[in-house]
Amino acid sequence: MMQFTRSVPLLPPIGPDGLSLLLEEDDAPKPSLGGSWPWRGRLLASPKTLGSFNTASCMEQLLVHFANAIESNDATLAQQILWVLNNIAPLDGDCNQRLTSAFLRALIARASRTGSCKMLTAVAARADAELALHLHRFSAIDLASFIDLTPWHRFGYAAANAAIAEAVEGLPVVHIVDLSTTHCMQMPTLIDLLAKRPEGPPFIRLTVSGLTTTAAPPILDMTYDELGSRLVNFACSRNVAMEFRVIPSDPSDAFDSLIEQLRVQQLVSEGEALIVNCQMLLHYIPEETVGVIASTTNVSPPMLSLRTMFLKALRSLEPTLVTVVDEDADFTACDVVRRLRSAFNYLWIPYDAVDTFLPKGSEQRRWYEAGVGWKIENVIAEEGVQRVERLERKGRWAQRMRATGFRSVAFTEEATGEVKSMLAEHAAGWGMKTEEEDLILTWKGHNVVFATAWLPT
Repeated sequence: MMQFTRSVPLLPPIGPDGLSLLLEEDDAPKPSLGGSWPWRGRLLASPKTLGSFNTASCMEQLLVHFANAIESNDATLAQQILWVLNNIAPLDGDCNQRLTSAFLRALIARASRTGSCKMLTAVAARADAELALHLHRFSAIDLASFIDLTPWHRFGYAAANAAIAEAVEGLPVVHIVDLSTTHCMQMPTLIDLLAKRPEGPPFIRLTVSGLTTTAAPPILDMTYDELGSRLVNFACSRNVAMEFRVIPSDPSDAFDSLIEQLRVQQLVSEGEALIVNCQMLLHYIPEETVGVIASTTNVSPPMLSLRTMFLKALRSLEPTLVTVVDEDADFTACDVVRRLRSAFNYLWIPYDAVDTFLPKGSEQRRWYEAGVGWKIENVIAEEGVQRVERLERKGRWAQRMRATGFRSVAFTEEATGEVKSMLAEHAAGWGMKTEEEDLILTWKGHNVVFATAWLPT
């Protein structure tokens, strides 16, 4: 099993004239007591030497050195490390190598976009073209089938659907606000579940946010109006009356227009249960890691983050239930090296898991890994509002929810059983554990996705 820990010894520092990593072990001089390396390295190109670096920890450290070389505009050192990484991390290699290759392309893209190491611009253009080539545009049916290949999203669907069905038991009108990255692919299963209620199905009002700027994979090859028409027809086939509405809104402004429209809706639709289903989209709301803005003359008081503003606005709507499902990692660091380490030690999971459900060389596998590659490039190469992949861990989201007036609610045994049944359809490496009142999807014991449910206090 592939594991990454911070306890792995760091590789020796790289000198300005060569790579210590490429010195033969017997030839490499030992560092002085002061920690300096007075040698002048020499490049060795033997396959045997390169093969010794084909471990996750060595590749991670090489990427860190490459990132530092790019940030310091050290073109010579960057070229040397680029040569090594290109030789030890082929695009079609094992999971460690493909992971490293994706991070390498992301760092090259960063160098191109920030203007550092201009010699990498042409390389970045080729890498961008290759990534764009494999970002597939899905039909609704193909996307549903694609998502069913892995529990990455299905886990959150199953947990949230069970919690929603219980929360709206006996209620005649249910307004579901679906904030997700997978274009309502959760909804058919939820509609089916509500259609089977002993007391009869509720009237469903489904509202989605038509993202105005964010275009992250998976990409749906149809308009939301077309998607809504299909969902309404599907609901009708299950004898469920449903209304579908799209509100142009975006996480970049904390879904401000969506919140305002929901306020208006509540004024004219008393008595409906408001369910807000957040599936891996809240981390797209910008989040500053520094709470104050400093100037040369004074320091302003702490600012409310957009994430906190959104949750406060959501709480004011008095929702019946809020579900929050997201990936359990932290990509919020300001500096690229810390983000690289965090992302590398989390995003090995999709590369490791893909071998269990998609054959090597398949078209679907290229789509899958292109989507992961897009995420890596966004974390590493982008800054400002373009960097939307700003994951926070479950504990941080729990703090935010409690601070804005929500309390967590435990998933029932029935909900847990539904999730376990779903996981039984997938490879043995997938598992589930509970932490306090929350559910955690795991891969070989490592946290992947968390599912939480919240009620207003």
